[in-house]
Amino acid sequence: MTILVTGAAGFLGNQTVKRLAASGRPARALVRRPAKAALRLKEVADRIEIVEGDVTRPASLAKAMDGVDCVIHYVAIAMEKGGQTYEAVNYQGTVNVLRAAETAGVRRFINMSQNGARSDLPYRFLASKGLAQEAVAASNLDWTALRPSAIFGPQDEFFNSFARLLKITPLVFPLIGGGKAEFQPVSVDDVVEAAIRCLDDESTIGAELALGGPEVLTLGEIERRVIDALGTWRLLLPVPVALLRPVVLLMQSLLPGSPVSASLLDLLSVPNTVPDNALVNHFGMKPIPFAGEHIAYLNDNTIGDTVAKFFADATIN
Repeated sequence: MTILVTGAAGFLGNQTVKRLAASGRPARALVRRPAKAALRLKEVADRIEIVEGDVTRPASLAKAMDGVDCVIHYVAIAMEKGGQTYEAVNYQGTVNVLRAAETAGVRRFINMSQNGARSDLPYRFLASKGLAQEAVAASNLDWTALRPSAIFGPQDEFFNSFARLLKITPLVFPLIGGGKAEFQPVSVDDVVEAAIRCLDDESTIGAELALGGPEVLTLGEIERRVIDALGTWRLLLPVPVALLRPVVLLMQSLLPGSPVSASLLDLLSVPNTVPDNALVNHFGMKPIPFAGEHIAYLNDNTIGDTVAKFFADATIN
């Protein structure tokens, strides 16, 4: 079974390709930025096939699909940068991949959706992911959708952004929106494991599976755990989202690698919890907690990394 992983240089994608390579399964990595792929996939480059392509350019996908039995589709953007939009990448990009897969005769399709995504929501990110999943469900492929809560791991953007901001923020740190928003952080290792298990689990065909960690945490609790992981201290000052919005808009306009956007601030009003956790109820796994050694990677961030990420949008690890 030849498996095509889209977004293979991304956070989830490179971890999945490495796992496939380690197990000896034929893997093809679809990447848009070869330099990023060279950095993140170098240790398995001799055991996989790397194909350059862009989900927003349908003509670039045909070669990638040749001889493929299964697609694991990860490509999505959480923030709009460089002219990329949620609608063009998250929705239409998924449609383009689906059409290319159907044309090539691919049967199996695993789609990385998003917990809480729905096409009728007023939040463009979640709406774009919801529309994408509707397209997947309407296809003639044997599909499975995975819907994770916030994913943590060494290359994540969400939790690492807090760590980077803390590195350059002395004494006081904002408790965003009072820290009340709820999440169920899930490990990248568990999400990748679920995706790979789906390859051989026909009972997941036609299913939308929500993935979460073992705990529901408020944003305030998450911020405190990040602070503890860094071995530091900050006074957490509650700041309403409305007051943060102008600051975030300014960061978006000035920083190529801004750690947050106004559209992501809106998502704090949507609970990101997983009452029916497929990691436990379907796969029989024991989810990894957002705690202790599992988040020690947050302390790997340096001032140099922070500057490179925020001011140049550099690829970090």
